Amino acid sequence: MSRPVARYLDGDPNGRLHLQHGPIDLVIGVDDGSAERKDEAERRARAFTAAIARFQTVLDELVSELPLLRTAAELAGPMPEGSVAQRMVTAVRPFAADHFITPMAAVAGAVADEILAAMLAAFDKEDRPARAYVNNGGDIAVHLESDAEFHVRMAREDGISLGDFALHASSPTRGIATSGRGGRSLSMGIADSATVLAANAAAADAAVTIVANAVDLPGHAAISRARAIDVVDDSDLGERLVVTGCGPLTDAEIDMALSCGLARAERFIALGLIDRAGLFLRNQGLLAMPTAARPFTASPLSIDQSMERFSNA
Repeated sequence: MSRPVARYLDGDPNGRLHLQHGPIDLVIGVDDGSAERKDEAERRARAFTAAIARFQTVLDELVSELPLLRTAAELAGPMPEGSVAQRMVTAVRPFAADHFITPMAAVAGAVADEILAAMLAAFDKEDRPARAYVNNGGDIAVHLESDAEFHVRMAREDGISLGDFALHASSPTRGIATSGRGGRSLSMGIADSATVLAANAAAADAAVTIVANAVDLPGHAAISRARAIDVVDDSDLGERLVVTGCGPLTDAEIDMALSCGLARAERFIALGLIDRAGLFLRNQGLLAMPTAARPFTASPLSIDQSMERFSNA
Protein backbone atom coordinates (compact mmCIF):
# COMPACT_ATOMS: atom_id res chain seq x y z
CA MET A 1 0.00 0.00 0.00
CA SER A 2 1.26 3.51 -0.80
CA ARG A 3 2.23 5.79 2.03
CA PRO A 4 0.50 9.04 3.06
CA VAL A 5 1.40 12.14 1.07
CA ALA A 6 1.42 15.71 2.41
CA ARG A 7 1.85 18.92 0.41
CA TYR A 8 0.86 22.58 0.49
CA LEU A 9 -1.83 23.46 -2.03
CA ASP A 10 -1.05 27.16 -2.19
CA GLY A 11 2.70 26.82 -2.62
CA ASP A 12 3.86 27.61 0.91
CA PRO A 13 3.22 26.55 4.52
CA ASN A 14 0.89 29.50 5.06
CA GLY A 15 -1.61 28.07 2.57
CA ARG A 16 -3.77 24.98 2.84
CA LEU A 17 -2.48 21.52 3.64
CA HIS A 18 -3.36 18.58 1.39
CA LEU A 19 -3.17 15.06 2.85
CA GLN A 20 -3.83 12.03 0.68
CA HIS A 21 -3.65 8.29 1.30
CA GLY A 22 -5.58 5.81 -0.84
CA PRO A 23 -9.20 7.00 -1.04
CA ILE A 24 -8.74 9.60 1.72
CA ASP A 25 -8.18 13.10 0.35
CA LEU A 26 -8.11 15.98 2.84
CA VAL A 27 -7.84 19.73 2.39
CA ILE A 28 -7.06 21.50 5.66
CA GLY A 29 -7.13 25.18 6.51
CA VAL A 30 -6.17 27.03 9.70
CA ASP A 31 -6.39 30.77 10.43
CA ASP A 32 -7.76 33.31 12.88
CA GLY A 33 -10.59 34.54 10.68
CA SER A 34 -11.03 38.28 10.90
CA ALA A 35 -9.26 38.48 14.28
CA GLU A 36 -5.88 40.16 14.46
CA ARG A 37 -3.68 37.87 16.58
CA LYS A 38 0.04 37.40 16.79
CA ASP A 39 1.74 34.14 15.80
CA GLU A 40 -0.95 32.92 13.40
CA ALA A 41 1.70 31.28 11.22
CA GLU A 42 3.10 29.40 14.22
CA ARG A 43 -0.35 28.14 15.19
CA ARG A 44 -0.98 27.03 11.61
CA ALA A 45 2.33 25.17 11.49
CA ARG A 46 1.64 23.46 14.80
CA ALA A 47 -1.83 22.38 13.66
CA PHE A 48 -0.50 21.07 10.34
CA THR A 49 2.24 19.12 12.11
CA ALA A 50 -0.35 17.47 14.35
CA ALA A 51 -2.58 16.66 11.36
CA ILE A 52 0.27 15.06 9.42
CA ALA A 53 1.33 12.97 12.42
CA ARG A 54 -2.17 11.65 13.10
CA PHE A 55 -2.86 10.96 9.44
CA GLN A 56 0.00 8.49 9.10
CA THR A 57 -1.95 5.49 10.41
CA VAL A 58 -5.62 6.40 9.81
CA LEU A 59 -6.12 4.28 6.68
CA ASP A 60 -4.26 1.28 8.10
CA GLU A 61 -6.42 1.43 11.24
CA LEU A 62 -9.61 1.45 9.17
CA VAL A 63 -8.49 -1.38 6.90
CA SER A 64 -7.72 -3.56 9.93
CA GLU A 65 -11.38 -3.38 11.02
CA LEU A 66 -13.16 -3.33 7.66
CA PRO A 67 -15.25 -6.51 8.19
CA LEU A 68 -16.93 -4.96 11.22
CA LEU A 69 -17.27 -1.53 9.59
CA ARG A 70 -19.03 -3.03 6.57
CA THR A 71 -21.58 -4.82 8.75
CA ALA A 72 -25.03 -3.36 9.38
CA ALA A 73 -25.00 -1.18 12.49
CA GLU A 74 -26.80 -2.37 15.61
CA LEU A 75 -27.81 -0.40 18.68
CA ALA A 76 -25.88 -2.75 20.95
CA GLY A 77 -23.36 -4.11 18.46
CA PRO A 78 -19.63 -4.43 19.14
CA MET A 79 -17.48 -1.32 19.32
CA PRO A 80 -14.32 -1.32 17.19
CA GLU A 81 -10.91 -0.55 18.63
CA GLY A 82 -9.73 2.36 16.49
CA SER A 83 -10.77 5.90 17.38
CA VAL A 84 -11.92 6.76 13.84
CA ALA A 85 -13.90 3.52 13.65
CA GLN A 86 -15.48 4.31 17.01
CA ARG A 87 -16.57 7.70 15.69
CA MET A 88 -18.16 5.93 12.72
CA VAL A 89 -20.14 3.50 14.86
CA THR A 90 -21.24 6.23 17.26
CA ALA A 91 -22.49 8.34 14.33
CA VAL A 92 -24.61 5.61 12.71
CA ARG A 93 -26.10 3.99 15.81
CA PRO A 94 -28.90 6.58 16.26
CA PHE A 95 -30.23 5.54 12.85
CA ALA A 96 -29.76 1.78 13.17
CA ALA A 97 -33.12 0.92 14.69
CA ASP A 98 -35.15 2.19 11.74
CA HIS A 99 -32.74 2.11 8.78
CA PHE A 100 -30.16 -0.12 7.18
CA ILE A 101 -26.84 1.64 7.65
CA THR A 102 -23.25 0.52 8.12
CA PRO A 103 -20.48 2.47 9.85
CA MET A 104 -18.98 3.07 6.40
CA ALA A 105 -21.73 5.65 5.86
CA ALA A 106 -19.85 7.92 8.27
CA VAL A 107 -16.25 7.17 7.30
CA ALA A 108 -15.43 10.42 5.50
CA GLY A 109 -16.91 12.59 8.22
CA ALA A 110 -15.29 10.55 10.98
CA VAL A 111 -11.84 10.92 9.41
CA ALA A 112 -12.36 14.68 9.16
CA ASP A 113 -13.46 14.85 12.81
CA GLU A 114 -10.46 12.80 13.93
CA ILE A 115 -7.87 14.92 12.16
CA LEU A 116 -9.48 18.14 13.41
CA ALA A 117 -9.45 16.78 16.99
CA ALA A 118 -5.76 15.91 16.67
CA MET A 119 -5.02 19.44 15.49
CA LEU A 120 -6.88 21.07 18.38
CA ALA A 121 -5.23 18.75 20.90
CA ALA A 122 -1.91 20.40 20.05
CA PHE A 123 -3.07 23.63 21.74
CA ASP A 124 -4.12 24.91 25.11
CA LYS A 125 -7.73 26.04 24.87
CA GLU A 126 -6.91 29.75 25.07
CA ASP A 127 -4.31 29.48 22.32
CA ARG A 128 -6.29 27.57 19.69
CA PRO A 129 -6.79 29.07 16.22
CA ALA A 130 -10.07 30.89 15.76
CA ARG A 131 -10.93 28.84 12.69
CA ALA A 132 -9.87 25.47 11.31
CA TYR A 133 -11.43 22.97 8.96
CA VAL A 134 -10.79 19.53 7.51
CA ASN A 135 -12.55 18.90 4.21
CA ASN A 136 -12.69 15.23 3.24
CA GLY A 137 -14.22 15.26 -0.24
CA GLY A 138 -17.06 17.57 0.79
CA ASP A 139 -17.60 16.17 4.28
CA ILE A 140 -16.23 18.91 6.51
CA ALA A 141 -15.31 19.14 10.19
CA VAL A 142 -15.14 22.75 11.40
CA HIS A 143 -13.69 24.48 14.45
CA LEU A 144 -14.85 28.04 15.21
CA GLU A 145 -14.21 30.40 18.11
CA SER A 146 -14.89 34.04 18.92
CA ASP A 147 -16.65 35.69 15.95
CA ALA A 148 -15.20 33.36 13.29
CA GLU A 149 -17.43 32.13 10.47
CA PHE A 150 -17.15 29.38 7.88
CA HIS A 151 -18.84 29.86 4.50
CA VAL A 152 -19.77 27.00 2.18
CA ARG A 153 -21.08 26.98 -1.39
CA MET A 154 -22.97 23.95 -2.67
CA ALA A 155 -22.65 23.21 -6.37
CA ARG A 156 -23.90 20.63 -8.83
CA GLU A 157 -21.53 18.34 -10.71
CA ASP A 158 -21.61 20.76 -13.66
CA GLY A 159 -20.42 23.59 -11.41
CA ILE A 160 -23.73 25.48 -11.17
CA SER A 161 -24.15 26.83 -7.64
CA LEU A 162 -26.96 25.43 -5.51
CA GLY A 163 -26.54 28.01 -2.79
CA ASP A 164 -24.42 29.40 0.02
CA PHE A 165 -24.61 29.09 3.78
CA ALA A 166 -22.48 30.02 6.77
CA LEU A 167 -21.60 28.47 10.11
CA HIS A 168 -21.07 30.81 13.07
CA ALA A 169 -19.04 30.28 16.23
CA SER A 170 -22.19 30.83 18.31
CA SER A 171 -23.88 27.80 16.70
CA PRO A 172 -23.26 24.23 17.93
CA THR A 173 -23.10 23.01 14.33
CA ARG A 174 -19.59 21.85 13.45
CA GLY A 175 -20.14 19.27 10.71
CA ILE A 176 -21.25 19.41 7.08
CA ALA A 177 -21.78 16.48 4.73
CA THR A 178 -23.10 16.10 1.20
CA SER A 179 -24.40 13.03 -0.59
CA GLY A 180 -26.40 12.20 -3.69
CA ARG A 181 -26.40 10.42 -7.01
CA GLY A 182 -23.14 10.90 -8.84
CA GLY A 183 -21.07 11.48 -5.71
CA ARG A 184 -18.17 9.39 -4.40
CA SER A 185 -20.49 6.83 -2.80
CA LEU A 186 -23.38 4.76 -4.13
CA SER A 187 -26.87 6.08 -3.46
CA MET A 188 -30.25 4.38 -3.20
CA GLY A 189 -31.96 7.68 -4.04
CA ILE A 190 -32.06 10.09 -6.97
CA ALA A 191 -31.11 13.39 -5.30
CA ASP A 192 -28.61 15.40 -7.29
CA SER A 193 -27.36 16.72 -3.98
CA ALA A 194 -28.32 16.62 -0.31
CA THR A 195 -26.41 18.55 2.32
CA VAL A 196 -26.84 18.14 6.07
CA LEU A 197 -25.50 20.23 8.95
CA ALA A 198 -25.04 18.52 12.31
CA ALA A 199 -22.99 18.61 15.50
CA ASN A 200 -19.99 16.98 13.84
CA ALA A 201 -18.99 15.72 10.41
CA ALA A 202 -19.52 12.02 11.18
CA ALA A 203 -23.10 12.65 12.36
CA ALA A 204 -23.82 14.75 9.28
CA ASP A 205 -22.29 12.08 7.04
CA ALA A 206 -24.46 9.32 8.48
CA ALA A 207 -27.64 11.38 8.35
CA VAL A 208 -27.16 12.72 4.83
CA THR A 209 -26.76 9.19 3.50
CA ILE A 210 -30.26 8.31 4.71
CA VAL A 211 -31.78 11.64 3.68
CA ALA A 212 -30.37 11.35 0.14
CA ASN A 213 -31.60 7.75 -0.10
CA ALA A 214 -35.11 8.94 0.78
CA VAL A 215 -35.27 11.25 -2.25
CA ASP A 216 -36.70 8.59 -4.52
CA LEU A 217 -39.55 7.34 -6.70
CA PRO A 218 -39.60 3.57 -6.12
CA GLY A 219 -40.53 1.59 -9.23
CA HIS A 220 -40.36 4.58 -11.59
CA ALA A 221 -39.57 3.46 -15.15
CA ALA A 222 -37.10 6.31 -15.75
CA ILE A 223 -34.87 5.25 -12.86
CA SER A 224 -32.37 2.46 -13.44
CA ARG A 225 -30.95 0.41 -10.59
CA ALA A 226 -28.45 -2.37 -10.03
CA ARG A 227 -27.19 -4.41 -7.13
CA ALA A 228 -24.51 -2.53 -5.23
CA ILE A 229 -22.05 -5.42 -5.51
CA ASP A 230 -22.46 -5.37 -9.29
CA VAL A 231 -21.41 -1.71 -9.32
CA VAL A 232 -18.65 -1.90 -6.69
CA ASP A 233 -17.30 -5.37 -5.93
CA ASP A 234 -16.84 -4.93 -2.19
CA SER A 235 -19.72 -2.54 -1.48
CA ASP A 236 -21.01 -2.64 2.08
CA LEU A 237 -24.53 -2.37 0.60
CA GLY A 238 -24.35 -5.94 -0.71
CA GLU A 239 -27.25 -6.89 -2.96
CA ARG A 240 -29.32 -3.81 -2.15
CA LEU A 241 -30.32 -1.82 -5.22
CA VAL A 242 -28.56 1.46 -5.95
CA VAL A 243 -29.45 4.07 -8.56
CA THR A 244 -27.37 3.95 -11.72
CA GLY A 245 -29.34 6.41 -13.85
CA CYS A 246 -32.32 8.76 -13.85
CA GLY A 247 -34.21 9.82 -16.97
CA PRO A 248 -36.81 12.58 -17.51
CA LEU A 249 -39.13 13.42 -14.61
CA THR A 250 -42.11 15.75 -14.44
CA ASP A 251 -42.12 18.66 -12.02
CA ALA A 252 -44.72 16.83 -9.93
CA GLU A 253 -42.53 13.73 -9.75
CA ILE A 254 -39.49 15.80 -8.76
CA ASP A 255 -41.51 17.47 -6.03
CA MET A 256 -42.78 14.10 -4.80
CA ALA A 257 -39.26 12.66 -4.57
CA LEU A 258 -37.91 15.71 -2.77
CA SER A 259 -40.84 15.70 -0.36
CA CYS A 260 -39.94 12.18 0.72
CA GLY A 261 -36.42 13.31 1.54
CA LEU A 262 -37.76 16.43 3.27
CA ALA A 263 -39.94 14.34 5.56
CA ARG A 264 -36.92 12.24 6.55
CA ALA A 265 -34.79 15.32 7.23
CA GLU A 266 -37.53 17.00 9.28
CA ARG A 267 -37.86 13.89 11.44
CA PHE A 268 -34.12 13.90 12.10
CA ILE A 269 -34.32 17.59 13.05
CA ALA A 270 -37.17 16.86 15.45
CA LEU A 271 -35.12 14.10 17.04
CA GLY A 272 -32.15 16.44 17.47
CA LEU A 273 -29.94 14.39 15.15
CA ILE A 274 -29.26 17.17 12.62
CA ASP A 275 -29.54 20.95 12.47
CA ARG A 276 -30.83 21.49 8.94
CA ALA A 277 -30.66 20.18 5.40
CA GLY A 278 -30.89 21.23 1.76
CA LEU A 279 -32.14 18.80 -0.91
CA PHE A 280 -31.86 19.31 -4.66
CA LEU A 281 -33.14 17.48 -7.73
CA ARG A 282 -33.06 18.96 -11.23
CA ASN A 283 -34.40 22.52 -11.00
CA GLN A 284 -36.10 22.15 -7.62
CA GLY A 285 -34.95 22.27 -4.03
CA LEU A 286 -36.34 21.94 -0.52
CA LEU A 287 -34.94 23.21 2.76
CA ALA A 288 -35.48 21.52 6.11
CA MET A 289 -34.96 23.78 9.13
CA PRO A 290 -35.89 23.67 12.81
CA THR A 291 -38.71 26.21 12.39
CA ALA A 292 -39.84 25.78 8.77
CA ALA A 293 -39.18 24.14 5.44
CA ARG A 294 -39.81 25.96 2.20
CA PRO A 295 -39.99 24.53 -1.31
CA PHE A 296 -38.70 26.51 -4.23
CA THR A 297 -38.37 25.98 -7.96
CA ALA A 298 -35.97 28.40 -9.54
CA SER A 299 -33.03 29.32 -11.70
CA PRO A 300 -29.57 28.98 -10.13
CA LEU A 301 -29.60 32.70 -9.26
CA SER A 302 -32.78 32.51 -7.21
CA ILE A 303 -31.59 29.27 -5.63
CA ASP A 304 -28.59 31.25 -4.38
CA GLN A 305 -30.92 33.90 -2.99
CA SER A 306 -33.07 31.33 -1.21
CA MET A 307 -30.00 29.67 0.28
CA GLU A 308 -28.80 33.06 1.54
CA ARG A 309 -31.99 33.23 3.60
CA PHE A 310 -31.21 29.69 4.75
CA SER A 311 -27.71 30.65 5.85
CA ASN A 312 -28.96 33.54 7.97
CA ALA A 313 -31.84 31.64 9.57
